[in-house]
Amino acid sequence: MYREEPFTLASGKMSHHYFNCKKITLHPARLSLLAAAIRDELLPAHGLALPKAAGGLTLGADPIAYAFSLACHEKGHLCMPVVVRKEAKGHGTGRQIEGDLTDIDEVLVFDDVITTAGSTLKPVAALREAGKQVTTAVCIVDREEGGREALSAEGVQLIALFKKSDFSSR
Repeated sequence: MYREEPFTLASGKMSHHYFNCKKITLHPARLSLLAAAIRDELLPAHGLALPKAAGGLTLGADPIAYAFSLACHEKGHLCMPVVVRKEAKGHGTGRQIEGDLTDIDEVLVFDDVITTAGSTLKPVAALREAGKQVTTAVCIVDREEGGREALSAEGVQLIALFKKSDFSSR
């Protein structure tokens, strides 16, 4: 959606374009379609097999990871959902990463919208620090404002369902 009044993005940048992916990720039917599209179309189109684990930074990636895990389960494939907190808990187990990653070497990272990739690089760093490989990130919308390049600089390929330029020429 184009807005006359610019607003502040999570990256700190100002923008006139607002992509509310919560209209997809917090709607059961739409979320189910998204997960199936990632499983059946997006990953195969890039020559990628279904992963053993997938997730990202809480909150944007959580519903995508859960739905994708269930979509994989429907096809007889086990993909563990992973939740990465912005920082380790200060109580309980003190974990930053939740999910069973036993015997899993690589994790597919999800995000809803990527601008500069700051929110996508946080789980990449946390997962790598935990000894996991991260080579691919999937998002719903790439705002085409440097995120792809920032991920590439870290050895992560970005696969986007849509790009900002798909919606607007402004």
